[in-house]
Amino acid sequence: MDSLQLTSSAFAKGGAIPAKYTCDGEDVNPPLAIDRVPAGTKSLALIVDDPDAPVGLWVHWVLWNIHPQIRQITEKSVPAGAVQGKNSWGRTSYGGPCPPSGTHRYFFKLYALDTILKLGSGTTKAELERTMEGHVIGKGELMGTYRRK
Repeated sequence: MDSLQLTSSAFAKGGAIPAKYTCDGEDVNPPLAIDRVPAGTKSLALIVDDPDAPVGLWVHWVLWNIHPQIRQITEKSVPAGAVQGKNSWGRTSYGGPCPPSGTHRYFFKLYALDTILKLGSGTTKAELERTMEGHVIGKGELMGTYRRK
């Protein structure tokens, strides 16, 4: 499987996510840069989740049908034509890190797909993952951490 590259100018891989992008700040998505999109990609999907949440996996953002030529998801934005799914708060938007205690890890997972997904807004991460099965031709990941002051 091809390796997508996902980076952010706001934090380094494995580094601390600035408070601006969390519930302690503006709670907006950080800027993301996409590179090495495999040939044959018809769309991209992004899942942001926290495996360290006390209740189990906590989903912060679900986004799909990102055009494969998009190379930047700018701060506080959703690319034109992309669809947002339901996060663990029940909202169809980005929800930033907000750990109740300790340092948590936040995984930004980007998938290159060989299809455009026919899913409605409000689809959950689990539904998205089921629909993506057999269509993933590349994957990239960026992990950042956050601890509340």
